[in-house]
Amino acid sequence: MVALVVLSGCTLPYSPDQFDDDRELGQIGDYAYDDSFAFDGEDRLTASQLEAATYRSMARIEVIRGLPFDHDVELEVISREEYREQREEPANASAFQNELWRGAFVVDGETDVNHELDDLYGDSVQGYYSSDRIVLVTDGSDELRVDRGTLVHELVHALQDQRFGLERHGETLDERRAEEGVLEGEANYVPYLYDQRCDGEWDCLADPPEPTAEIAEQPFNVGLFLSIYVPYAEGPSFVSHLHETGGWEAVDRAHDERPTTTSELIHPVRYPDEPVEIDLEDRSSEEWELETDGDGEPRTETVGEATLFGTLWADGVIDRPIDEGGTEPVPYNYSDSATDGWAGDEFRVYEGPDNETAHVWSLAWESEADAEAFADAYRDLLAANDAEPVDGPDAAVDGVDTDTYLIDDEDPFAGAYRVAVDGDRVEIVGAPAIDDLEAIHPIEAEASLERADRLAESPATPISPTVSSPPSAGSEPPTASAPADG
Repeated sequence: MVALVVLSGCTLPYSPDQFDDDRELGQIGDYAYDDSFAFDGEDRLTASQLEAATYRSMARIEVIRGLPFDHDVELEVISREEYREQREEPANASAFQNELWRGAFVVDGETDVNHELDDLYGDSVQGYYSSDRIVLVTDGSDELRVDRGTLVHELVHALQDQRFGLERHGETLDERRAEEGVLEGEANYVPYLYDQRCDGEWDCLADPPEPTAEIAEQPFNVGLFLSIYVPYAEGPSFVSHLHETGGWEAVDRAHDERPTTTSELIHPVRYPDEPVEIDLEDRSSEEWELETDGDGEPRTETVGEATLFGTLWADGVIDRPIDEGGTEPVPYNYSDSATDGWAGDEFRVYEGPDNETAHVWSLAWESEADAEAFADAYRDLLAANDAEPVDGPDAAVDGVDTDTYLIDDEDPFAGAYRVAVDGDRVEIVGAPAIDDLEAIHPIEAEASLERADRLAESPATPISPTVSSPPSAGSEPPTASAPADG
């Protein structure tokens, strides 16, 4: 998904005509999957050559995937300037959304998340598919230039639309990322299989440019990018796992029964799975009001394992593993011991005096050790953002291991933060000031007594929070197009 077709303001002569029902897979009109063209090996084509290359690519996708296209697809090429003109100025994000991304340490309190997303998409989107139409976004050249991988990627989306539909049903941030993992994962995995045949079996257009893992200056929010990019990074390995263990039938089923967590993308053996349901009690005082939805129920969000990993990596808390051998469809992953044990989370937002916002974030983990591993990483995240401990790293409130931190008012992530570890749960409260923490979500005495009983029964497993300096960050992710959020 790097460079695509480059020609400003061009629409090629495709129409949504039905293909023959009785044709063989791999034969579309006059074009077959094993055709060879005189322009193979090139990346600059005439309009007629691009038409031939597109039909041949569709035929080859049919052979690889074992599914036929029903009808043709329109292909349009526009300049980046035209793309920006088509995008409307984004409305400001809600207080809930801004507090969510601030609480996750992805977008600071001085920045609107919708504007961050607009900057990300406007400069990074290279193409998209929508309703029998592929649009490729160029950067101003007057030549028709084709990236083979991107063309195949978007054609796979067209096949998905025709065979399964592309409707999204995810209700949470994490669930939306997860179901995108099936769609984008397959749309990257099929080009990977396609490229393997171009190494000898098929004559093809020029090879796509190699991705790079070099550290580079990114003109956008890296943490936000990593959250959005997980379907492209982990989706191909997820689909590959399904294909290798259950054939294309398993991939077909995943379109009907999509994963519900990014944890399943990162760890395919966990599919199918459901996140742990969080029972989070509202304990706020009268001056702090819980945000609710249209039905008057608490408005909640699930951040998920992938976004947790993204923010910890972007802030230099954990390293990102890179598969330098390039043996996988995507040469890096989102797995780390600080986030691998994620089992579920729930994020709530409160509004207080003077329209100030705060949050309560409860996270469930597979074990007490997993909870402590994340809590340690989160403390490192606070330290990386110049947070100072208020009560010391080993403070306790009513028997629950609790740390309180303060970030200076001049910092974009200014505020007070409380981290409480209770067995396999981590509870984080973020507020404008120290005094607000108890007003928003006081630690419950009854829960503390239950924890004390558990510790008495198992004295060998006390939790002793520590604070360590954050390690240096790993390499930047390869440059790639940014998908549409949600």
